[in-house]
Amino acid sequence: MTTLIVFFGLLFAGLPIAGTILAGAIAFMLTSDLSVLYDSIPIQFYGALEINSLLAIPLFLLVGEIMNKGGLTQRLVAVAEVLVGGFKGGLAYANLFTNAMAASILGSAVAQIGVMSKVMIPAMERAGYPRAFSGAVTVSAGLLGPIIPPSMLMIIYGVVAVQPIAPLFIAGIVPGLLIVLGLALVIFLYGAFGPGLPAGERRERSHSAKVVVAGLVPAIIPVVVISGIMLGVMTPTESGAVASIIALALGFAYREIQVRHLGKILLDVATNTATITGLIAAASVLSWVLAFQGVPDMVVETMKGLTQSPFLFLLLVIAMMLVLGMFLESISVLIVVVPLLMPVVKTLGIDPIHFGVVCTVATVIGLVTPPVGPGLYIAMVQADIRMGPLFRATIPFLLMVLAILVLIAAVPALSTWLPGATL
Repeated sequence: MTTLIVFFGLLFAGLPIAGTILAGAIAFMLTSDLSVLYDSIPIQFYGALEINSLLAIPLFLLVGEIMNKGGLTQRLVAVAEVLVGGFKGGLAYANLFTNAMAASILGSAVAQIGVMSKVMIPAMERAGYPRAFSGAVTVSAGLLGPIIPPSMLMIIYGVVAVQPIAPLFIAGIVPGLLIVLGLALVIFLYGAFGPGLPAGERRERSHSAKVVVAGLVPAIIPVVVISGIMLGVMTPTESGAVASIIALALGFAYREIQVRHLGKILLDVATNTATITGLIAAASVLSWVLAFQGVPDMVVETMKGLTQSPFLFLLLVIAMMLVLGMFLESISVLIVVVPLLMPVVKTLGIDPIHFGVVCTVATVIGLVTPPVGPGLYIAMVQADIRMGPLFRATIPFLLMVLAILVLIAAVPALSTWLPGATL
């Protein structure tokens, strides 16, 4: 109890989450008479970072930074407008499908919502879409970032759960496509039975062909990443390096990036990498201390006492992840909770790859749920709208994502079939 008080007290006081986790670990040592472990904290902290899979994090962060600053997002938007912009509510569908394409490059929901909010919310509002609806489509579609490969959360799950990254990447494809279809259905129902949506705008075929050819060039990046991993030609880390080179070459080719921009890009990547790896190292200390005291075994016995059903266990995990996601950032939820639950996962015979997909989708929903919900705050600033109207407009999309998440939990093959068939 003392550990929880310290943890949440420091969290709400504004201490960085890595420091909060580390302080919680030390508080647990104090209250559990584990002072003998103090001298080993630096070794454990450093040892958590000696994992080759962590090299993929800065590489895919670099891809995202280059995409943001290299004008690739605007080209994806133009392609989506050509493909689906002619339908009723076409700009909403364009928003959704641009997010789906960007997710295969960025891999981060927060970065994706930030980029797309600047581009799509003003454009949709000018076209006659309600401001709250425009923001809701943007933040909901932004959830695809950590699901469709390459995914930063999948990398982090793979590290903390000691699972291979490649199958996790591939496992996110089918669930990601299901969520895209589900969100498209919500847009359709809003237009058919709700207040209605503006008519689409069709473009000349010659102009459309040029836009598609020019805009699909960035699609080389996810094609190289996914095909390279599926064919066994590259590891996820190597695919991140190749993707970074391609993104940088495109940025220079489009003349959106110059040599003088590289310093700022690399600094941002280094800062974000340090934040993420600091979280992982601090969480490894906490997990190590809890394991030393036998807490994972107690969690296993408690969860087994609640249910022996893998599906009901996954529903309990989803509920817990949703609640924690309202207060903690998704990366923090994963690195704190997953090591504790993995023994239960193995005991119940749940596929760790399937569990990783369920956890990733569940934690990412917290990005758009109050009271924290960083995705909501980003869209609030861009759309100049209060949280209440924005969140109310987001609810139908969130309910659809939750319904698909329950389906994924109930049908493990949705996560495991494609990795098993290709790797």
